[in-house]
Amino acid sequence: MSHLGVVINPTAGRGRGADVGSAVLAALRRRGHTIEDLSAPTLAEATARARHAAVAGLDAIVVVGGDGMSHLGANVVADTDLPLGIVAAGTGNDVSRALGLPQSDVAASVRAIEHGLTDGPRRIDAVSAGPPDYSAREWFLGVLSCGFDAAVNARANTMTWPRGSARYVRAVAAELGGFTPYGYKVTLDDAVWESAGTLVAVANSSVFGGGIRIAPDAVMDDGLLDVVVGGPFTKLGVVRIFPGMYAGRHVRHPAVQVFRSRSVLIESDLRLGGLPPAAFADGERLGPLPLRAEIHPGALAVLA
Repeated sequence: MSHLGVVINPTAGRGRGADVGSAVLAALRRRGHTIEDLSAPTLAEATARARHAAVAGLDAIVVVGGDGMSHLGANVVADTDLPLGIVAAGTGNDVSRALGLPQSDVAASVRAIEHGLTDGPRRIDAVSAGPPDYSAREWFLGVLSCGFDAAVNARANTMTWPRGSARYVRAVAAELGGFTPYGYKVTLDDAVWESAGTLVAVANSSVFGGGIRIAPDAVMDDGLLDVVVGGPFTKLGVVRIFPGMYAGRHVRHPAVQVFRSRSVLIESDLRLGGLPPAAFADGERLGPLPLRAEIHPGALAVLA
């Protein structure tokens, strides 16, 4: 059988991650796999342990948790032949949902992992992102956001109540109080968008933020980024467009455009609006603009 490294986020899924992780470890061991538990108190420590184990020799890395754990896994195995297994145990699970993986079902998740090990993994695109003048890059699988949604994400991360998607809605209301449109310059393969704006999202997958269909037509194996930009909405405009984002209806709004590109450079332009918030990807903070993102076709192998 296979030699698997498993990383568990015990706080995922409103504290259910530890129980789900224990069930995953037990199920994989019962199936005869050799297991190394690579979990650690922090994501940074867990990433370091997983990278060390990957070099030492594993057949796959398996992560148990939400989008943050998928992000960790991507930053261990992207651009290598080592496959990634994902057991969805978070509150959002946007990456695993976009991939069609089982949700809140340990037995089905183990079957998906074993299917990938036996029949071969599915190759998907991964995205590298970082400051344009530096070589350091971070990988992501889902969506990079650096507009109003990123400001909401940052605020939601400071809240302890309520749980799940309701916390995101509360953060929207809190951010609206001082909102003014931001100034952007977005350079794509064959276009440049310069504008005051509310929304800039670079999507490899279609959903983020606990089910918001930010780029409804994005797929994870087409070799292209869907870059969604939205003009300078007023506070009332944000309130009106936000509910429809869960169904992807915002892309029909005349102030919203969707570009497709292999790479994108996002810069702030304070002549056009306020300073954009720091960017988030897969729900994890990447840092301030400028940032360059580039798609890498087939750079990640997923057990499915």
